[in-house]
Amino acid sequence: MALQPPLSPSALGVLAERMGPLPLVNHFLSRMGLLELLEHHVPTADGRSTVSHAQALGVLLRSIIVEREPIYRQQESASGFAAGLFGVDAAQATRLSDDRIGRALDRLFDADRAALLTGVVLAVAQRFGVRMEQLHNDSTSVSLCGQYRQASGRGVRGRSAPAITFGYSKDHRPDLKQLLFILTTAADGGVPVQFRCASGNTTDVRTHIETWNTLRELAGRADFLYVADSKLCSYDNMQHIARAGGRFVTVMPRSRQEDAQFRKWIQTGSPPWELVWDRPNAREADGPRDLWCVFKPELPSAELYTIVWVWSTLLTLHQTHRRQKHLAAAIEQLSDLKRRLAAARARLRGAAQIDLQVAQILERYKVARYVKVSRVVREEHSFKQSRRGRPGPDTAYRKITRRRFDIEWTLDTHAIAYDQKSDGMYPLLCNDPSLSPAQVLTAHKGQPCIEKRFEQLKSVHEIAPVFLKNEARIEALFTLYFLALLVQALIERELRQGMQAANIDQLPLYPEARACRRPTTEHILRLFSLAERVSVLAHGEVIRVFPPELTELQRRVLGLLGVPASAYLDKP
Repeated sequence: MALQPPLSPSALGVLAERMGPLPLVNHFLSRMGLLELLEHHVPTADGRSTVSHAQALGVLLRSIIVEREPIYRQQESASGFAAGLFGVDAAQATRLSDDRIGRALDRLFDADRAALLTGVVLAVAQRFGVRMEQLHNDSTSVSLCGQYRQASGRGVRGRSAPAITFGYSKDHRPDLKQLLFILTTAADGGVPVQFRCASGNTTDVRTHIETWNTLRELAGRADFLYVADSKLCSYDNMQHIARAGGRFVTVMPRSRQEDAQFRKWIQTGSPPWELVWDRPNAREADGPRDLWCVFKPELPSAELYTIVWVWSTLLTLHQTHRRQKHLAAAIEQLSDLKRRLAAARARLRGAAQIDLQVAQILERYKVARYVKVSRVVREEHSFKQSRRGRPGPDTAYRKITRRRFDIEWTLDTHAIAYDQKSDGMYPLLCNDPSLSPAQVLTAHKGQPCIEKRFEQLKSVHEIAPVFLKNEARIEALFTLYFLALLVQALIERELRQGMQAANIDQLPLYPEARACRRPTTEHILRLFSLAERVSVLAHGEVIRVFPPELTELQRRVLGLLGVPASAYLDKP
């Protein structure tokens, strides 16, 4: 056999291709069957298309998970990684214009997205074993910059698009228009199971019935435990769920008469609190312990539902400190206003202006119940000669009286002491009498997990700003963000379950290899962010491929996730 002549250095080349966490992400996408469902529900009718709608949406979905880039940079994102990892080859990547992805978003908006998401969630429940016995619902606002004058709830190609308008901003940006992002997660790992986009001025009270009906069809039964905030506590919402055989846990708002009756009774009464949790302070090692107690009064609610009162010692300290802080700030503002009124050239001369300033201060710090402010009129007297000239013993003077406004205030110590008696206490409402007070509290304390999903949506995935003007495409884009949250939650859940099964308490995933007890997907993806494969070229052809050298920690994480190392090591 003839030996090949040695290659000259000028004929050799090296190609470094970034892999990052995409092989891991693609493993979960494949396990979910997500891309096949996209092909089925968002088919590509035009055979001339080099890139199908599902492929374009898959590229955008991977970009949201791995490193969020605007739509007009998706071609650069796909080309910056090894060919095929974004679901398209090198030739298809050159066709990923913003117009191509925009048309794919149009088709996703036109598709039966309810059927698509139902298929995805059912596949996840079956393949990952996600239990849907307890579901948590909440919503957040997504603020958008721009006028969006046409986005007024109009019809787009036969479908109703949400209205981008002003509403109650949970981002504390009332100056911006917004949309409402409604999310439901399962208590099993905080996995998202339902999503809906609503107009920016939609109130949470009107969203629960439609959401619960969708969840009943998704779960295939009505007896799951539905947990939500105080917006669920309306007669129509609770009666709809109860009559259909559903169960719920919600927070009773302060406006209910049952709340006022308990806070009045506790001024002289002492409920027999039942201790549920006695935990160390999570923030301060030498701080007070975190105690949680429950109490079930004999008298049910007006609808004959069970009331469970909750008392937290740390919440008591927090509310007391916050009241004192707000009182101090309000008195400081009132003192400043008093000095301005006493100045020689006070600009606030009218009674209406002064009353408005006082009302704004009391409203800003929520202390109108504790601080009683009154507007008074003070008289300032001065004397002036009746006639000009040098004053003498017989000089006549006339009295000049000027009236100026001033304010005075007093603290209602009785109201402060009254409210301080029930600091750290709030009521929960449940229509399932078989649940113990401790179980009701445990169900409610799972609600902050959905807040974590919202935090990831806005910080890790950066859902805003939105570089789109078409509200239909924005709603379709939000659907992809829901799918990104779903993939992220599954990766996080699988690793934590793997650690529990292997009796692993922590992994060195934090910077400087510090221990991490509850790893998130962000830490996992960062661990693989620098993975790359190197190919040696001869005359432009690949002659050898060097896969990434995985560290012991990376191999360990892949094993816990159930991802084979071949996802990184196999040759293309």
